[in-house]
Amino acid sequence: MSDTTTPDSTADSASGNETGQTKSGFLALVSRMIFEEKLPVRFMYKSVPEHLNDTGWRLFSGYEDEAYLQDEVANLTPVPLEKLYGMDPTLEEKLAFNAGTVWERQPGSDWERVYDFRIPSPSVDVTITNDPEQFNG
Repeated sequence: MSDTTTPDSTADSASGNETGQTKSGFLALVSRMIFEEKLPVRFMYKSVPEHLNDTGWRLFSGYEDEAYLQDEVANLTPVPLEKLYGMDPTLEEKLAFNAGTVWERQPGSDWERVYDFRIPSPSVDVTITNDPEQFNG
């Protein structure tokens, strides 16, 4: 997804080819602040799922800083979508959307689609070489 994506007429409804991409996953990674501080979900995005149980959804309160987000193992917890629906029924429609989708809401407001957020992706360190000696170590 690029930063220049523009909205279309189906952007705010779960219809067409905007939904239904992830069939097998049932877990989202959720900031522990949602549970420990009892904060509402105010920002979420969907990346490409990392394993069969993963939906790709990442949910946050909006109060997480860069240092907090760096330690995913300690600060993000896998949560079944059904539990999230029980906590906040407005999530069910939004969590049906495909990878590349980003949503946010301000206190007292409805969810709004975000088009200028770059979804983080894992950094992969790769060396490309034609030298077979580098493989015989």
